[in-house]
Amino acid sequence: MKLRLKRRRFGQIVIISAVVSAIANFTKETFAKMISNTSTSVAATPNPGTMNVKLRVNNSQHTLQIEPRVSLLDALREYIGLTGTKKGCDHGQCGACTVLIDGRRVNSCLTLAVMQEGTEITTIEGLAKGDELHPMQAAFIKHDGFQCGYCTPGQICSAVALVSEGHAKTDGEVRELMSGNICRCGAYPNIVAAIQDVQGQKS
Repeated sequence: MKLRLKRRRFGQIVIISAVVSAIANFTKETFAKMISNTSTSVAATPNPGTMNVKLRVNNSQHTLQIEPRVSLLDALREYIGLTGTKKGCDHGQCGACTVLIDGRRVNSCLTLAVMQEGTEITTIEGLAKGDELHPMQAAFIKHDGFQCGYCTPGQICSAVALVSEGHAKTDGEVRELMSGNICRCGAYPNIVAAIQDVQGQKS
């Protein structure tokens, strides 16, 4: 009788062990499949919340995978690598981030990159033609229109648009229409001289 009980007990243990092992294997396989499916889903959308944005900058096309909230300034600096455009106040008050959009001067910190698809964006890097400086760049060097140079890219881009607009003729008008670009070093007289030099070359 005791032998039968022992055999029955042994059989029960074997069956229970087999069931536990099967459940463990099933759980591992199921978990592995879940992980695999999750990985596949993530791979299909590597950057959730982003979108493709095509920007034409300095005559070159760039396709970026960015969030809709990314500013044009951050797209230029962080994603395209054009660090000539400077981040100053990030509130549109200093003009250090000024770029040209279809020839107009714009504070790139105040515009979203996604809004500029289909436009022609020009940064300080795109003004020169190879080794030949843009006349405004040459004039800034000639008249020493900068000291630390941090605001200079924005100053030059703004000055290029100013000359194209044709509204500023006197020194006072130049100062007024360049007032959105702050120079903390105080190189304003030299900046005005540089702009007037370029205007004189065009007249």
